[in-house]
Order: sequence, then C-alpha cells, then structure tokens
Amino acid sequence: MPKPLDKLLLNPVRLTIVSTLMGVAECDFNYLKKVTETTQGNLSIQLKKLSEENYIRIRKTFENNYPKTNCSITARGKKCFETFFINLQSYHTKG
Repeated sequence: MPKPLDKLLLNPVRLTIVSTLMGVAECDFNYLKKVTETTQGNLSIQLKKLSEENYIRIRKTFENNYPKTNCSITARGKKCFETFFINLQSYHTKG
C-alpha cells in the first residue's frame, strides 16, 4: 500500500529547492533561481512557503549595499525530504 506523499514537496520548484539544499551548507537566492529555472517572484513565494513550514531557514544580509538572501535546510526539512523519498518508493510495484 503506497504511503502518503508530503504535499509541500510535490511542487517541482519546492522539491528542487530542498534537494539542492540537502547537498550544501547554504545557498544564495540567485543560485536557487538558476537551478529552479523559475522567476524571482515565484521563487520568493516558494521559499516563503518552505520557511513558514520550517523546512528551510532564510537569512537576509547586505553585501556591498545590495541585499543578499541565503537559504539552508533545517533538521525538519532534511527529515521531511528523506521521508518523502522513502514514501515515494512505496509507489513502485514489482511485477
């Protein structure tokens, strides 16, 4: 019997964000924009949703008078990502 999938991670942009952050300590907004191939506005919305659910941490700073946004994955985000893929495997049927 397939296990339920995390609805937050079913979105391709959010899944790409979390999977990218699984492999790095921290990542900046521009890099995430590049890997997700989405608009600045859409990326901002998806980051906010992930942050509100405590999947990621967003840190805003200034560098040379320009705003800089860095993201990192939380322990909850790591656990949810790992569970997502374990549950996804339950949809594979042998036959």
